[in-house]
Amino acid sequence: MQFKSEKAIYIQITEFVMEKILKGEWSADQKIPSVRDLGGELEVNPNTAMRAYDILQQQDIIYNKRGLGFFVSKDAKKSITSVKKKQFIDVDLPQFFNTIELLGISIEEINSYYQKQK
Repeated sequence: MQFKSEKAIYIQITEFVMEKILKGEWSADQKIPSVRDLGGELEVNPNTAMRAYDILQQQDIIYNKRGLGFFVSKDAKKSITSVKKKQFIDVDLPQFFNTIELLGISIEEINSYYQKQK
């Protein structure tokens, strides 16, 4: 995984885990890599991976079975979609609208590009 400098690594790890779940690579009640294994796979300190897992637990995306490890929560996809949608609407969309206004791009142009991507 290539980390970007503009975001904390543990935040990027939470996004990595969320993407795995949204893509169906990790499903509900499936055991996920241990903190140590994830840290090794991503070449980060296990404490950094644990920080990401702590955040994901607080958001009810994963849960810990003591002695067994971490698992994907039953409603993980729903929780992730809610979190990601809120972030997109609150942060990304306003930046997007600002950029298209500055560049003089019309909604019709955007729609045309969108239709080509489908």
